[in-house]
Amino acid sequence: MKRYKTDHEKLDRKIVERNRRIHMKDLCFKLTSLIPPYHLNSSQGMQPRQHQLDEAGTYIKLLEKRVEELKARRAALAMGNHDGMDSDGNTTIRTKLPVVELREYLGSSLEVVVITGLKKNFAISEAIGVIEDEGAEVVSASFSAVGDKVFHTLHAQAKVCRVGVDTAYVCQRLKELVC
Repeated sequence: MKRYKTDHEKLDRKIVERNRRIHMKDLCFKLTSLIPPYHLNSSQGMQPRQHQLDEAGTYIKLLEKRVEELKARRAALAMGNHDGMDSDGNTTIRTKLPVVELREYLGSSLEVVVITGLKKNFAISEAIGVIEDEGAEVVSASFSAVGDKVFHTLHAQAKVCRVGVDTAYVCQRLKELVC
């Protein structure tokens, strides 16, 4: 057991430890607040801190895997790979441009990816209009050009979570727009 020279040192040690715990609690809260609600199994506030940290770790691993998949896909597309094989020797599906992909996460979040050629006149504002007409709010939009392809990525959230968004109809309207 440690002996303190004075009561003042003992009090300083308690304050430092209390501040450390408060700081760690704040960092844990910030980390778990970054996890999207569709990834959580139950209410965040009701979970023990260890479970929240486990969920955060699982989500980070999922994101790392997704980044690696996207990097491999981008590299294969950038190389103009038309032989049906990606850089790792895995079989891929030959795609014709334009491509419209739509992913739905628990009925309230959407990720829309539109791949077009450089020469295709495509206004991202029209795609945003389609998504918003169907009851979702676009929260982010980005694009990048790789080789002769342009990748447009839109993230949207349903305006009314209980109603959701008819993704099949959104996809159909977007295909009509870009084709």
